[in-house]
Amino acid sequence: MPWSPRAVLLRDLVLGILGTLAFLIDLGADLWAASQYVLSGRYLWAALVLALLGLASVALQLFSWIWLRSDVSSPLAPKPPGRHLALLHLLQLGYLYRCVQGLQQGLLVWRQEVPSEFDVAYADFLSLDISMLRLFETFLETTPQLTLVLAIILQSGSAEYYQWVSICTSFVGISWALLDYHRALRTCLPAKPLLGVGASVIYFLWNLLLLWPRVLVVALFSALFPRYVALHFLGLWLVFLFWVWLQGTDFMPGPHSEWLYRATVATILYFSWFNVAEGHTRGRATIHLVFLLNDSLLLVVAWATQSAWLPSGRLLQSLLPAAGVCFLLGLALRLAYYCWLHPSRRWEPDQVDGTWGLRSLEERQLPQNRRMAHLAKNFFPKPRNEAVLPWKGEVNGVL
Repeated sequence: MPWSPRAVLLRDLVLGILGTLAFLIDLGADLWAASQYVLSGRYLWAALVLALLGLASVALQLFSWIWLRSDVSSPLAPKPPGRHLALLHLLQLGYLYRCVQGLQQGLLVWRQEVPSEFDVAYADFLSLDISMLRLFETFLETTPQLTLVLAIILQSGSAEYYQWVSICTSFVGISWALLDYHRALRTCLPAKPLLGVGASVIYFLWNLLLLWPRVLVVALFSALFPRYVALHFLGLWLVFLFWVWLQGTDFMPGPHSEWLYRATVATILYFSWFNVAEGHTRGRATIHLVFLLNDSLLLVVAWATQSAWLPSGRLLQSLLPAAGVCFLLGLALRLAYYCWLHPSRRWEPDQVDGTWGLRSLEERQLPQNRRMAHLAKNFFPKPRNEAVLPWKGEVNGVL
């Protein structure tokens, strides 16, 4: 049975709280693992954990700061003074500030008997940015941390209890980010019905099943050739960065900040598929899948010829076949999703991507998160003769 509007608001509020808690628990698990490495004298491993945390946090604060500076303010949704925002982001608290702000707005909407359109739209506006930042954090920090922990376990031949905690929290963080991002994309298309639970589960499963083998083979290569994994990542990252640049992305408010987005997308493409351009993406997705598959096979061949170096050879003999099965199952679910469950055959004009000339002035004054609307337009392609793009002169925020 469909949920009542008030139940939907409560569900979104609870999901927001759980998402924030998942981020904090994952952060605590990584810091705990780093402290244990220091106490055991493994300073290099501790430095790598902290370096990944630091780089991802800086990138996240830059995204948040740039978006807040570029978004238009409103008397109904005022922004804190610039100095306060700058201090928050300098202290690496910008993402948590956004989470708290989103929870406060969600609680405000839920307490209202009849929520105002502006408050609901503003709550969606905030949650969409949080979902995007959470996805960036997943592939800039959580996924590399999971790869690092697996490499350490494979190289040492044993796993400590805090490493298992780190693995579990990483998987929870990745799963949550994928599901939340998918839900956020669908929120940008209010004219379409939300996908059912089955479609969301299949979307989540094929992403996770294709991501897990990639993480494992990169961890294998890192355990065997720790001195060369950085060169491998840098080489592929440059290729992906060039590819993203060729597609002419226009996501950030300025040309300089756009390179931050392209660099982040290139990192995501190292592990998984991420669409950044309009139009039907079957060809680009196939090229990326074949490229990543060939690279992963080369890394597996490197393991097969040098596996004597690793003390956990028997474990790998069972992990690699399992990874192959996961890849084939994930590929089958991906094909099934895009053949029968992906809403790409029909595109009706709506309040994000539609005929803006027909909309009332009151509707135009609601907060519109055009960043996520742009990604939703790429993720859910439409026939070329069916939609009118929003005016290029419009900015993100409250118009």
